[in-house]
Amino acid sequence: MQNTNLNFCFLTAAFAAVLHWCHITHLFENDRHFSHLSTLEREMAFRTEMVILASWYRIYTKVMDLIGIQTKICWTVTRGEGLSPIESCEGLGDPACFYVAVIFILNGLMMALFFIYGTYLSGSRLGGLVTVLCFFFNHGECTRVMWTPPLRESFSYPFLVLQMLLVTHILRATKLYRGSLIALCISNVFFMLPWQFAQFVLLTQIASLFAVHVVGYIDVVKLRKIVYIHMISLALCFVLMFGNSMLLTSYYASSLVIIWGVLAVKPYLLKMNVSELSLWVIQGCFWLFGTIVLKYLTSRVFGITDDAHIGNLLTSKFFSYKDFDTLLYTCAAEFDFMEKETPLRYTKTLLLPVVLVIFIAIVRKIIIDMWGVVGKEQSHTRKHLLDHGELVYHALQLLAYTVLGILIMRLKLFLTPHMCVMASLICSRQLFGWLFYKVHPGAVVFAVLAAMSIQGSANLQTQWNIVGEFSNLPQEELIEWIRYNTKPDAVFAGAMPTMASVKLSALRPVVNHPHYEDAGLRARTKIVYSMYSRKAAEEVKRELIKLKVNYYILEESWCVRRSKPGCSMPEIWDVEDPGNAGKTPLCSVLVKESRPYFTTVFQNSVYKVLEVVKE
Repeated sequence: MQNTNLNFCFLTAAFAAVLHWCHITHLFENDRHFSHLSTLEREMAFRTEMVILASWYRIYTKVMDLIGIQTKICWTVTRGEGLSPIESCEGLGDPACFYVAVIFILNGLMMALFFIYGTYLSGSRLGGLVTVLCFFFNHGECTRVMWTPPLRESFSYPFLVLQMLLVTHILRATKLYRGSLIALCISNVFFMLPWQFAQFVLLTQIASLFAVHVVGYIDVVKLRKIVYIHMISLALCFVLMFGNSMLLTSYYASSLVIIWGVLAVKPYLLKMNVSELSLWVIQGCFWLFGTIVLKYLTSRVFGITDDAHIGNLLTSKFFSYKDFDTLLYTCAAEFDFMEKETPLRYTKTLLLPVVLVIFIAIVRKIIIDMWGVVGKEQSHTRKHLLDHGELVYHALQLLAYTVLGILIMRLKLFLTPHMCVMASLICSRQLFGWLFYKVHPGAVVFAVLAAMSIQGSANLQTQWNIVGEFSNLPQEELIEWIRYNTKPDAVFAGAMPTMASVKLSALRPVVNHPHYEDAGLRARTKIVYSMYSRKAAEEVKRELIKLKVNYYILEESWCVRRSKPGCSMPEIWDVEDPGNAGKTPLCSVLVKESRPYFTTVFQNSVYKVLEVVKE
């Protein structure tokens, strides 16, 4: 019977994987011809996992060629209106199609993981069903993979789902097995390698686990092993990323060291004649201030400022702090605060009300347990007050993701899927056993899912109705001109998304690109973007010559567009360079007349290529 249940579980997980793969593929096909090509180019040009996928692609094409199987179909598209014909290809033999297919397969498998995750956490296959359906009903809030598959999170996030499932298993297990710890280490590495933001997510996880330990739901031995695994995976990533010192000076690394230190001195802390509550506060303060101080010291010792903009970004969320790099982030909608409409959308699908009920049920249990410990003052004896401490961990992780999602709208892509996982706990007998004695669990679950499906099905239909086609003739003209009218070693500068296209499609050297986690690159980008400031043309030209720039691609839209008050490029520069505030922006001057410091060598409706005049 147990084998039958297990087989059914895996079959259902496989069905969920195929269903999600079909869904995102259908949406992508509707918005055909890489409807976000600039994002595709921007993300593909400078990526860690591209090395792995490139090797897979080469192996695949060589094997297929060896056995004589056709891997792609190409055809010529006649566009008319004086435009030259272009070749379009489909099939895994096409590099872009291969990359997108791998991403879609990976995210299809992720849905199988979600089903297993929900089933394991709730103790019921109905919980897995709830998780999967909640994900589909809130698909637009859970992922962007169907619109922009090449984003780093599309490759990285499925491994986080696996990692959190393994953490849940480790927390629940009475005996730790080496295989589980090795799997956790591998999933950590695959999560961190592609995405620079992974370290901040893992910081919230290790902080949540430490808090769960402090109040007595995880024993010292188990947490210490988890910390060791995190340390090993961090060291492996450091090596595999060719000595990326930003990892070693991160808050994540500092937090791991401090937690390891707290666990080491735990026996001495237990000998202190203080109350249970005081002991919790001491450990919490030691972790918080220790992490901040150690992070500061390691950054100063190694001279690392690559992640300084992250601290400034968070500071700007709570205070009135502003600088050039911070405004570039906060003026983009995805890095602004969460939209007010988002909680409303959660409510319409009943995801938010269901998760709130579950969260309140967990908090109620925690309060009862903590009151018993604090009230009895039992000689600092650490107790396992719940049958499964993973419930407390998931509640704290939900709080962490909520804070991240509210502060930075893009990070709701962590919050929403976790809410879907939490929703599976509506099937948990540990939380709602009292209800299931009166009402059959299936009746409760299907009643909730029926109510969710009203808005959920409407959300799915809205996504299926989106049909689009990509066209960017001005950029195509620009790339063609660069390929046929400039030397292969000509150096270009301009807006980061455009530079990624120039590097990928024209194979020309660029001085800046969308890898903003490097301090040196941020400094170069600031110089390049001074073209949109109010500085003198001679001063900007002098700085561009120092960067050995031959051509600058000027875009008038960057000079005038404004996502919200204070967010046009000249206004951003007014904060950074108040001495020139009030003057005419340089970009506006150069759009009309580029001489004497620059020479216009190409121009269309969007782009103007300026050659830097050498002295």
